[in-house]
Amino acid sequence: MAQATGPFWRPVAAAAAVTAFIAVLGGTLTDLGPWYQSLQQPGWKPPDMLFGPAWTSIYACCVLAFLLAWRRVSSREAREWLIGLFALNGFLNVLWSLLFFRLRRPDWAALEAVALWFSIVALMVLLSRMSRTASVLMLPYLAWVTIAAALTWTVSQLNGPFG
Repeated sequence: MAQATGPFWRPVAAAAAVTAFIAVLGGTLTDLGPWYQSLQQPGWKPPDMLFGPAWTSIYACCVLAFLLAWRRVSSREAREWLIGLFALNGFLNVLWSLLFFRLRRPDWAALEAVALWFSIVALMVLLSRMSRTASVLMLPYLAWVTIAAALTWTVSQLNGPFG
């Protein structure tokens, strides 16, 4: 496979900046105030204090996965797919926070989590063609979203109907 040309610091800076933007935007939409505190939660829900470190680790793995794949990208079309799938995933990631916390619709967020999960799988398939290590780096993200989707569904069932 051909490697991407040009200074490597550019994709590093771009990936880090975009990831930081998504993290900040998602964090801004997250409101752990009275509405969230009033929701019934299942006993198996991870403590709230684990969510920040988990997401920080996941975002770091995503940036690293992107960069490993970027270095091995074989064509302009592959580069566009890589950017496009990561952009779609970032949008779905932020959309979940918007649906759950701002619109207060865990039921919609549970459905949206399925699309988020499939976007991670699609990324893993694409990444595996460029770098197996990059694909494996997405496993913690897939595992966390699997848990988050089950949690969102359970919260929706315990507290619904919404709207």
